[in-house]
Amino acid sequence: MELTDQAALTSGSGFWTTTAAGDVPAVTLTDGPHGVRLQSHASDFLAGRPATCFPPAVASGSTWDPALLRRMGEALGDECRALDVQVLLGPGINLKRTPLGGRNFEYFSEDPILSGVLATEWVRGLQSKGVGASLKHFAVNNQETDRMTVSADLDERTLREVYLRAFQRVVTEAQPWTVMSAYNKINGVYASQNHWLLTEVLRDEWGFEGLVVSDWGAVVDRVAALAAGLDLTMPGPDDTGDAAVAAAVAQGELPAEVLDAAVARIRALVERSRRATRTDGYDAEAHHALARDIAARGIVLLKNDGGVLPLRAEGQSIAVLGEFARTPRYQGGGSSQITPTRLDDPLTEITATTTAPVRFAPGYRPADDAADETLIAEATALAAGSDVAVVFVGTTRETEGADRADLDLPEAHLALIERVVAANPRTVVVLSNGAVLRTSPWDAAVPGLVEAWLLGQAGGSAIADVLFGRVDPSGRLAETIPLKLSDHPSYLDFPGENGHVRHGEGLHVGYRGFDAREQPVAYPFGFGLSYTTFSYGEATAVAHADSVEITVAVTNTGGRDGREVVQVYAAKPGSRVRRAPRELKGFASIPIAAGATETVTVRIPRDDLAYWDTRLGRWVVEDGDYTFAVGASSRDLRTTVTLTVAGSPDSRWPLTAASTVAEWMADPRGAVLLRDAFAAGGDSPLMVPEAGDEGPFELLGGMPLDRLALFPGSPFTIETVTDLVKRANA
Repeated sequence: MELTDQAALTSGSGFWTTTAAGDVPAVTLTDGPHGVRLQSHASDFLAGRPATCFPPAVASGSTWDPALLRRMGEALGDECRALDVQVLLGPGINLKRTPLGGRNFEYFSEDPILSGVLATEWVRGLQSKGVGASLKHFAVNNQETDRMTVSADLDERTLREVYLRAFQRVVTEAQPWTVMSAYNKINGVYASQNHWLLTEVLRDEWGFEGLVVSDWGAVVDRVAALAAGLDLTMPGPDDTGDAAVAAAVAQGELPAEVLDAAVARIRALVERSRRATRTDGYDAEAHHALARDIAARGIVLLKNDGGVLPLRAEGQSIAVLGEFARTPRYQGGGSSQITPTRLDDPLTEITATTTAPVRFAPGYRPADDAADETLIAEATALAAGSDVAVVFVGTTRETEGADRADLDLPEAHLALIERVVAANPRTVVVLSNGAVLRTSPWDAAVPGLVEAWLLGQAGGSAIADVLFGRVDPSGRLAETIPLKLSDHPSYLDFPGENGHVRHGEGLHVGYRGFDAREQPVAYPFGFGLSYTTFSYGEATAVAHADSVEITVAVTNTGGRDGREVVQVYAAKPGSRVRRAPRELKGFASIPIAAGATETVTVRIPRDDLAYWDTRLGRWVVEDGDYTFAVGASSRDLRTTVTLTVAGSPDSRWPLTAASTVAEWMADPRGAVLLRDAFAAGGDSPLMVPEAGDEGPFELLGGMPLDRLALFPGSPFTIETVTDLVKRANA
């Protein structure tokens, strides 16, 4: 292939297509991740052809059900093949670092284990149909403010354990066909030009075999991006960039083998995608039904005081209030906006379910956050004259490109809730939002509170399914709902300034930070109610060579069939590094019939117990006792078991001349050598400090060993310290 053709292959020929050159045809990539957004006409790149609008990740992540996510991926693959799409741009697995993130509705969770497990099955489902996934946005793309230029600044341990961990899981377990590099910089280096990220970590450490594609418009320097490990720049055409790449190779500034490797990966992607033939269509009704199942399973019941829910299908008059019941908010704005094949609304579905009177009032104008007294008064009168009032409220806009300013409901929605609850104490509030909202203090007066997120095209029927009890609510919060914004771990370091955002909370993202500070929250991570109740037996634990298995019996103690999400959190008492009080390590979504008991076993891969050791530059599993707490949320832990886990081989920290006396004494080999060295000092005024000797230990314990050589009469010299270091690490 000619050099000019090779260079052209590494950029697109249009907004959604790669370049055809030589014997390599073009393929189509298009937006996901909760639907196939295939551009319908050239003049509007955001308008898509009709496709199933599945629930966005904010809802599907709340199902905590990997099998359900796999089914969603399979359905998306079927629709891609029917629409002649070879790569679907998703899933998005960036963490919800802050509840203000404008794109949080596209991401699963504030936890990397939950996000990684769910995304792995989504990718497996999609790619089982011969359609490639594009894991995005790699990496640390957690805000929309200055998203194309901001540098996310953070330490390597936080980066590895929190922000890269979900990506690592999906890459190593599902091998997505493509990974999409992010817009932002990481510690000052653009993700699209970050050799450490794209080559050393992604390919060399994780064994990624696919193609790295840029986010649309993310590449600043085509030559630098190729050298870093990025293969395909989108969109195109980019004649100037193509010429720069060809010239760099011709002049020896870019090794020819780097371009050859990128072209080979593009060719491999094209050849792989051609194995799946285009189909004539897909079962739109079946996909709508699946979207309804996922949406219902993602709804989280937050309050149900006095058994206000489920609603009765007869003999109970219902006031349905709020424009969102008639004109639902079902997805966020931006590149993932889907044109649905149909759209269910809650008002129609509630009316169709019950034989009792259903009366509606809009309560507010959807495009205006200000309260309208006439509309509120009309809604209040209907509430007062009904057996139960169901109020639909939520955010008026969440979109790619802009972060939220606060967590509060619009003024009009808050006013409507306050007046309706005063008129009818049997009030249920249904929330429609893409990221968590502040529910305090108004939720104290509301007996029923339903977090219904953005649910996709079948959300209206799914809400009715849950409200009337056709589906037991089994959604669980994948992110913490704080009492107020200033409580959040990210509050003081978002959105940054002067082109940098410091991740000052470090490892303590989301619930980790709340738990570390013992901070009260409105609703904790993992929380969700059911129409039935569950009890837990005593947990047991078994260690295997590559995993830990936690087993517990769970009983449905209520009178209705239900589904419980069993969550396992791990802690390492006495860890030699800073850790969160507890971290999610495994979970299982289990249907349990009324009165039945199910034995649930949760497998935790041994690697998920590891932390990133900055001294050793690798993952380390600490030796010793681990505590595994099993329960229904991060703060509802029903049973605990302790298990001894063997540590990683040769995980001792290397001793250096700069290691403190206390560090030498804490190391078995170092302690013997140091005692011998002190003993050889004869009548030296410096004596070996034992941990029980508070005075000497406090004085010398924190002193680097080589500093002792500076003291008169010390038994140490630079030569003896050098010898000790060599012997300690032999």
